[in-house]
Amino acid sequence: MILLLLGCYASAMADVPEVRWDKLSLLIDGKRVCPVMGEIHYSRVPSNEWADEVRKMKQGGVTIIATYVFWNHVEEREGVFDWSGQRNLRRFIEVCKEEGMPVVLRVGPFCHGEARNGGIPDWVFEKGCRTRSEDPVFLSLVERLYRQIFTQMQGLQWKDGGPLMACQFDNEYRGHGSYLMALKRIAQKIGFDLPFYTRTGWPELASPVPYGEMLPLYGDYADGFWERSIEETAGNYYKAFNFKSFRSSTAIATEQLGEQSEKLNAGDELYPYFTCELGGGMMTAYHRRPYLYPEDAYSMALVKLGSGSNLLGYYMYHGGTNPEGSTWMNEMQRTVATNYNDLPVKTYDFQAPLGEFGQYYPHYFMLRKLHLFMQDWGEALAPMEAAFPSPQDIAKGDDSQLRWSYRSQGDSGFIFINNYERLQNLSAKKNVQLQACGVKFPRLTIPAGAMCILPVNIDGIRYATAQLIAKRDGKIYMEQIAGIPTVIALQNGKVLRGLKAKGTETPVYRNIYLLSSQDAEHLFLAASPNEVNNVPAVTVKKVKDAGPLRTISIGVNKAAEEPSDDDFDNAAVYRIDITGDFGKLEQQLLRIDYRGDVARLYADGKLIDDNFYNGRPFVYGLWRLPADCSSLELRILPIQKDMPIYFPREANVEVGEEVLSVKVVGITQAY
Repeated sequence: MILLLLGCYASAMADVPEVRWDKLSLLIDGKRVCPVMGEIHYSRVPSNEWADEVRKMKQGGVTIIATYVFWNHVEEREGVFDWSGQRNLRRFIEVCKEEGMPVVLRVGPFCHGEARNGGIPDWVFEKGCRTRSEDPVFLSLVERLYRQIFTQMQGLQWKDGGPLMACQFDNEYRGHGSYLMALKRIAQKIGFDLPFYTRTGWPELASPVPYGEMLPLYGDYADGFWERSIEETAGNYYKAFNFKSFRSSTAIATEQLGEQSEKLNAGDELYPYFTCELGGGMMTAYHRRPYLYPEDAYSMALVKLGSGSNLLGYYMYHGGTNPEGSTWMNEMQRTVATNYNDLPVKTYDFQAPLGEFGQYYPHYFMLRKLHLFMQDWGEALAPMEAAFPSPQDIAKGDDSQLRWSYRSQGDSGFIFINNYERLQNLSAKKNVQLQACGVKFPRLTIPAGAMCILPVNIDGIRYATAQLIAKRDGKIYMEQIAGIPTVIALQNGKVLRGLKAKGTETPVYRNIYLLSSQDAEHLFLAASPNEVNNVPAVTVKKVKDAGPLRTISIGVNKAAEEPSDDDFDNAAVYRIDITGDFGKLEQQLLRIDYRGDVARLYADGKLIDDNFYNGRPFVYGLWRLPADCSSLELRILPIQKDMPIYFPREANVEVGEEVLSVKVVGITQAY
């Protein structure tokens, strides 16, 4: 059973754990912890699914939930607040409490999150005030928003025995710190009283926030839909795969922030190194459609740990779907503000560990290994300082040396190895000599793509060429790294060689269990069914060929614009019929493999989801279909010649459109 480091708050109110932080880490009742924070947007997930999805996140090793409160999701019309259904923030916080999950609220007023206007309602821009500033008119509107948010969280703050641990003000703000402090003062006047407050640590502020008022949290991504370039591996994302002391990223939000220097706000090095936007995946914009791999997220997370981070915060950990509104709720270039990119109207899948419908992607299981490690060895890891024996400025694709680091305190430590960089195919590194804390490893060959954490003088192990995964009930579980012979040298002088993975039932020595990667990824998880029972029949028929091709326009921010609603009048149309008991469609996904530019799915004429083609299938959770749904319609716009769009190598960009297959799969079989 997964140990929840922070779940103890659910005890009696009189016994609320103390939450503190220092230069190194969070401390819960004086104990150092290394939490895992996962982002899910409550208003992008139907409320009847919240409990199951939060539970999945917990099973994945997430120990803190983060969520945005999008202003225009709750006050789309001025003065009319809607906290019902999937907008019911209070109920979501209560669900998190029931599941033993602390919460960090990101309360805006500007969130971004690829929402329309970054989450600020259209009507605010008609007020003539300067948004995201200390303009009294704007701040008065923010105060009204914060008062409404407080009604949703009243009695659920940490001090009350509730799950609300912290909140973030605004997002990716580069102006004067006095604005962020104005937001905090408003919140505290209303009644916000939380253990700590946060801000994004990028970009550099024009003037600082006083020390201790807000913890800066950082991020990194493997690729970015926001890049203006339509070339593969454009931008500085390769730096996320290098161990380095610089905490922040120069690749995030480059369409807004431009070129950024590797410089932190003065004094930020006195805070603990936490992240809030470590890319769990990436959205597809119309003009740029990255295809993310499981190794991308795992490598970045391991590198952040090896570089000194003591809180891994993933954006996103769980995808979602934009809610209904009086207009479309997605970011696009045709809106009044935050119009840098054209995003899908409905889907916000993000290729996250848990997708739009809660479907499991491979990195959900891969990342669990790190999360279990952080839970069980976090107290030892947190005070360890990072050292960087390999260069910190390795160029993109440089294959001349192994990327590695170590963290240590006294004679104990962990060695972090990353022989992976997105789309670069790094080669095996031969005759590698690893050394930390006065301990030399035998010379090793590190296989291509290998990523691992090796212990030094930890729990009776002098060194090992296997990765620590978990420590429960006196048992130590380790992962055998593919391509590296397992050697475990014990502090009693015994050396175990030639070891083979035996699983969780048979130790390789006393209390030490050696697992395959598959077993390590599923350690302590109940088995999931691999097959879908009672699969409904699916038939597909093309009923209309595509009409004249649209002209792809370039928007105000110099990127290709997505098609309008009217453009789909000229789409190819397919009718999809599903016959079976719709009451038994839980955990079943409609999977559409197709080739085209953009696809939209309609239920009885209503748009229910969409997809920007990047080589992955288009999936839809069948349990969300209206009960009286009689037919589904798939509309696809064809791929055109020489489109001003980045398609990944996995995409088939042959001109035209085609449906390859439509079938029903289980929620564990989406990709």
